[in-house]
Amino acid sequence: MFKKTLVTSAVLTTLLAHAAQAETFRVGMGDPIDSDQGALAQRFKELVEQLSEGEMQVELFPGGQLGSETSMIQDTRIGKLDFALVGVGNLTPYAARLGALTMPYAIRSHADAVKATTGTLADRWNAIAEEEAGVHIVSWLYSNFRYLTNSQRPVTALEDIEGLKIRVPQNELMLATYEAWGASPISMSWPEVFTGLQQGVIDGQDNPYIVNYTMKFHEVQDYLTEVHYQYSLQPIVMGVRTYEKLSDEERAIIDRAGLEAQLYALQFQLTEASKARAAMEEEGVEIATLEDEEEWIRIAKEEVWPEFYDAIGGQESFEEMQKALGH
Repeated sequence: MFKKTLVTSAVLTTLLAHAAQAETFRVGMGDPIDSDQGALAQRFKELVEQLSEGEMQVELFPGGQLGSETSMIQDTRIGKLDFALVGVGNLTPYAARLGALTMPYAIRSHADAVKATTGTLADRWNAIAEEEAGVHIVSWLYSNFRYLTNSQRPVTALEDIEGLKIRVPQNELMLATYEAWGASPISMSWPEVFTGLQQGVIDGQDNPYIVNYTMKFHEVQDYLTEVHYQYSLQPIVMGVRTYEKLSDEERAIIDRAGLEAQLYALQFQLTEASKARAAMEEEGVEIATLEDEEEWIRIAKEEVWPEFYDAIGGQESFEEMQKALGH
């Protein structure tokens, strides 16, 4: 009996010591846990904990619990928050050259999005993010194209968007794009969007199908248009200060978990977006395509691109990216 007690005590001591050594990391994100952000974050959590054999624990804070994407980025930069899962457009105020990924019609397919965030191009964006924003890119979420929703009327041609109050993130390029098309864009933080739509402060917004559905925008929006002007890329970022304090082994675990979660999230997107689209139609949302998208593209290339070449690293740099994508 005495020996059994000693063994039990030793096991408990070992378990308690292990628990005491475990380090907990927090991940903040703006979307609900049942969104594609949630899918990526949950897979990332599983992988980090598995690869570290429980010595690294991850806590998820969905639905803007830790503040707006802008405030979460700021908190990761100073080390107050470990990870933030944010739209790349919200990173551009800190790392302007990342704006190349948000240029209208720069990315035109899923294949483009993957090519732009892997290999040499991925290394390029991470170097920029570390140098300019002070964050390390751990993983990329592929959220599909940002489709336009609104409460006023079907948008099937350029003239239909005239005067519509469209919410955009804190992103000058997106503001300029919608202005060039004749809309009235309004910069608004993510947690305020649903209420803004509900109260009529804004007429519409743009986001991929999964986000539009999980955020329940079908409750306050009647129309959706498949505008292919911007592919929504959302990185998980960690402050460089925090990342550099980790051991080589911990950094390797985080980077591997990020890459594997990224691949998982791509498959999730490809299978779940069509379900979200069908669900929105069932809720009564009228879905349309553009009859004149070539005109939207022309305006973007002629009026928006030249205005932002300098801000994103120059025309030559942007054209190199386009060449790498086969455009």
